[in-house]
Amino acid sequence: MSRHQNPPFRAEHLGSLLRTDILVAKRNGLTVGTVSREELVPIEDQDINDIVAKQEQLGYHAITDGEYRRHMFWGSFFPGLEGFTQIFKPDPGMFRLYMPDIAAFVEEKVEPGETVVCTGKIKHKGSTYVDDFKYLAKLVKPEEVKNLKITLAAPNWYHMRYKEGVAYPKDVYSSDEEYFGDIAKAYQEELRILYEAGCRNVQYDDPNLAYFCSEKMIEGWNADSLNIGTTEQLLDKYIKLYNDCIAKRPADMHVGVHLCRGNFHKSRHFSEGGYERIAAKLFKELDVDTYYLEYDTPRAGGFEPLKELPATKNVILGVVTSKFDTLEDKVEMKNRIVQAAGFIAVGNNISVQEALKQCGVSPQCGFASHHGGNAISREGMFDKLKLVREIANEIWPNEP
Repeated sequence: MSRHQNPPFRAEHLGSLLRTDILVAKRNGLTVGTVSREELVPIEDQDINDIVAKQEQLGYHAITDGEYRRHMFWGSFFPGLEGFTQIFKPDPGMFRLYMPDIAAFVEEKVEPGETVVCTGKIKHKGSTYVDDFKYLAKLVKPEEVKNLKITLAAPNWYHMRYKEGVAYPKDVYSSDEEYFGDIAKAYQEELRILYEAGCRNVQYDDPNLAYFCSEKMIEGWNADSLNIGTTEQLLDKYIKLYNDCIAKRPADMHVGVHLCRGNFHKSRHFSEGGYERIAAKLFKELDVDTYYLEYDTPRAGGFEPLKELPATKNVILGVVTSKFDTLEDKVEMKNRIVQAAGFIAVGNNISVQEALKQCGVSPQCGFASHHGGNAISREGMFDKLKLVREIANEIWPNEP
């Protein structure tokens, strides 16, 4: 297996960018029924045009549309599948209340995101992402289309949050393995459609994988008498699910996965815990090319788990926070990246300079996982993106 490069690039961001005030207001209006979809689209178009030009100006190559057509970071994949039904005003009793995001929703007395459950056989019936990609592709030079990045929903998103027996009816799927089999087929079809449209760069966003680093979540799981199996066995299932989802991707399609500990109201995070608990499986058994990892605070632990990263894979180090305006010290961030490379070097018996070839830098998460955005100003976001680009330029001169 050879290592993918360009993409990923030395300077990256995680996909979601702050919306303009007018876009946020119109999106809120759409939600409550005072704004039509026809009124919203031209504003989305203009703001996407502007944010693409801004990313180009800042020197980014894995350009996204800022997720400006989405309400939440995971987009519209699951609601667009045959066999899934959205539940409005869901019963809290259907959730594993110890899952970090669900616990935060309950604590703040808000409805847990978009609640979609399987109610019948799952089948892909047309991409809900591809038109967004095609619009984005029209805004860049033809030779740049292959670099554009589209973010995808985690395939386990509507499984882990639900209590045992809730994610799908037993008369539809007899086991997780059967259910995951059809999820994987749906993702294989999605990737095929995106590839045919020119997409070569996808990033799965998966806070759930970081939950396996959380002692609090694991304690909750172990205390739940409904659960079948251990968290280790569940992680194994999810890794197999991912590998099945991407098993048919062409060799020139770059696939990454982003792990973080969540973005919520006022930049609140969901979970805590270092990667050491999952590092060996995550880095060696998950068949992705690149890991985009949160590393801006001690809640993500140290760099030691990077010893497990194979020489054939990349890591984008999220050392710059996307949650608040305060700007990091550039020298300190550069030193942290070199420190991280040192652990990769030890694990692969290579030099630090060789290990740095596997690395890049980014903010630790998106700036607007929810369309309302983090507790950071628009100016602050652009300052962070400039800082990331400067760090990359100084560690890897003349590299994209």
